Amino acid sequence: MSDTAPGARSAGRPAPADTAAPPAPADTAAPPAPADTAAPPAPADTAGEPTPGAVSDDELTWRLVGLVAVRMDLPSPHPVVVLHEQSRPWRQLEIPVALADGTAIAAAWRNEATPRPLTHQVWLETLVRHNVQVAAVRITARRGGVFFAELDTMGPRGRQVVPCRPSDALALVLRARPPVPVLVADWVFAPPPG
Repeated sequence: MSDTAPGARSAGRPAPADTAAPPAPADTAAPPAPADTAAPPAPADTAGEPTPGAVSDDELTWRLVGLVAVRMDLPSPHPVVVLHEQSRPWRQLEIPVALADGTAIAAAWRNEATPRPLTHQVWLETLVRHNVQVAAVRITARRGGVFFAELDTMGPRGRQVVPCRPSDALALVLRARPPVPVLVADWVFAPPPG
């Protein structure tokens, strides 16, 4: 099963001006596009989980990405979410996810209606009803084949950064309106050592 389409819907489109958007582009090597962002506030403490180790918060560069495929390569039992960088050098990031998560992400990406709300739809509706907006999703770290992410939210209690799995964040924000930018720490694109 492969969901790939030319001009595919992007999860990483920049937010309109009336919502909290990431900082202005830091690298303008590509044609003018909101593809790179300078270091936003430091990633959340993920209860002992890895954060960008040797990279100080001041040196972080965030790259805007869009979802281009949810792919199932047999004999692997896990779907792979494929994110593509929205500016040069146009890198690709493949994140393996659980089957249920891959199914939820693919359904949200295709904007499929469901007979009853899925978990991510319930959480998104809960956030909306409590006047909490998701400003951005950031994929902050990678340890081997495991990726770490966070939701940057803004609500009545101010800004909150919530650690999460990339699959949960993507399934949530693919159904959000207006679209929420998905950012990846530049160093996460580097292939894992060994």
